[in-house]
Amino acid sequence: MDFDRAPILLFWETTRACQLACRHCRASAIREPLPGELSRDEAEAFLRDLGRFGPRPPVLIVTGGDPLMRADIFDLVESARSVPMPVALAPSATPLVTEEAARRLRHLGVTTVSISLDGARAETHEGIRQVPGHFDRTLETLELLGRAGFNVQVNTTVMRDNVEELADVAQLLQTLGAHAWEVFFLVKVGRGEDVGELDPAACEDLAHFLFDVSCHGLVVRTVEAPFFRRVAAWRREAGPVDPAQAFSLGPLYERLAARLRALLGEASSPPRAHTVGTRDGKGILFVSCTGDVYPAGFLPLTLGNVREHSVVDLYRSHPLLQAIRRAEFTGRCGVCEFKDLCGGSRSRAYASSGDPLGEDPACAYVPPAWVTTAPADVASPV
Repeated sequence: MDFDRAPILLFWETTRACQLACRHCRASAIREPLPGELSRDEAEAFLRDLGRFGPRPPVLIVTGGDPLMRADIFDLVESARSVPMPVALAPSATPLVTEEAARRLRHLGVTTVSISLDGARAETHEGIRQVPGHFDRTLETLELLGRAGFNVQVNTTVMRDNVEELADVAQLLQTLGAHAWEVFFLVKVGRGEDVGELDPAACEDLAHFLFDVSCHGLVVRTVEAPFFRRVAAWRREAGPVDPAQAFSLGPLYERLAARLRALLGEASSPPRAHTVGTRDGKGILFVSCTGDVYPAGFLPLTLGNVREHSVVDLYRSHPLLQAIRRAEFTGRCGVCEFKDLCGGSRSRAYASSGDPLGEDPACAYVPPAWVTTAPADVASPV
């Protein structure tokens, strides 16, 4: 795809309303809708505008908050499908996800639904989601969606509180028949500012572990960890080696990999690691519930508002997005040979330094060009 012309994914936060109060919530979601959320007419005008992206419009990811908290959500999904464009839904696991709701969404042509699961144990997941009994409800919701015929994707946000359980989560996903696992590497925005993120060495270990998981029949994607693509490229080129030795990995990798082998055995299929070279603002776009347009949901730099501007024009012509797509980065990201395939998390760069074109501090890789050009007083990330 030509990512200068259209994104592959457009995330629409239909509402901030949600029955949950998750510790890491990007949106700092609340029980009631925010004042100023797009009206039905404004939302439909925005959806019609997406048709201007051309014959291959982006996949619309309908998210929130919880999109099922919006009373007109089924009508809006129908409007999006009439553009026409593919639609996926990311609801919360609440009593709103019913057999009837699932049937209506399938009838409207929605084929993929994602649900968040943040641990393999009730104590872990509910410690993050802040709702007693939510672990069992999440498993029941995943089973319901599978029975309804959806491609079920599980989203997991990684932090220090749950990283040691990820092999067990992978086994649980296999048992549930999930199609894909999308692993979010924490960015300190919203309520996530108070949650413990991983250091660069742990992020590197985790990226290699996720590649291992992708060799067990599960599609694996990452959010705000584009360096996973560098790791996947290395691993595919290296072939059957001991990753811990070949890539000097640390104890987190060794623990997770050993647990994965104990639960699922040796790798049984070719890797299914998602490696399309998108990043915040390149192939990705986010529209808030009030119509503000951002490069991504974790990068709160307003590009404009759909009430006043065409989202198509903003994506194609905004100077920041053009700079991101041209990989005009500073620091290690600016000289990295993987800057087009990866490019670093623009959201984490902004959260850590205030510069959306800065380097991603979660990436452990030191490019050879950086070794010869970095100022003498700049330390390695690991």
